[in-house]
Amino acid sequence: MPTLAIVGAGPGLGLSIARVFGAQGYSVALIARSRSTLDSLVAGLPGVDAAGYPADIMDRPSLVDAFKEIAANHDPVEVLEFSPAPRGPEPGLVLAGPLDVSVANVQPHFDFYVHGAITATGQVLPGMLERGTGTLLYTTGPHAVTPAPAMGNVGMACAALRNWVLNLHDALADKGVYAAHVPLATDAEPDAIAPHYWRIHTAGEGGEHLLSPEALRSTREL
Repeated sequence: MPTLAIVGAGPGLGLSIARVFGAQGYSVALIARSRSTLDSLVAGLPGVDAAGYPADIMDRPSLVDAFKEIAANHDPVEVLEFSPAPRGPEPGLVLAGPLDVSVANVQPHFDFYVHGAITATGQVLPGMLERGTGTLLYTTGPHAVTPAPAMGNVGMACAALRNWVLNLHDALADKGVYAAHVPLATDAEPDAIAPHYWRIHTAGEGGEHLLSPEALRSTREL
């Protein structure tokens, strides 16, 4: 049974993506900081082979350990979906406009988004390359593509992640592994967005998929 691993799983989009892939026969491994959150997510996936693995993305050894547990309890990860997002005030993760960006307030965002993505990817990519198959999906907000002054420091980190993913997409093009950046630019319900992730995975084309209201409408019209 192929495995979907979601880093930054939550009760919104993460749970909806888990349901979509679970309905397609995937085992689902959910990674989040809180055991209570994970237990609630697993309970919301009846009929799906799902399990939760606590890890703090800012604590990279704990993230590595979570993937070791996943490897021990599931078949190899076929799809990695990386979409951590602060769900309220987080120590160190503050917003700063361009004039207020500093090393102190931008570094935590690089730790959260860029270093977190690199760490998670490093746990599954070698196996994908060995098998010659796999999908890596990285979700950010639209500020990774279009600058938003209010998110000056966050945008820098997400843009750096986007740059790496687009390069990763090109580097993996002839190796059977697919990588793509998914910037979310819509407040649509998670259940309306999640099926698009399945389509991105199965099509395996393009290094970036902007999910906007227009994109979702055009998908429904297909």
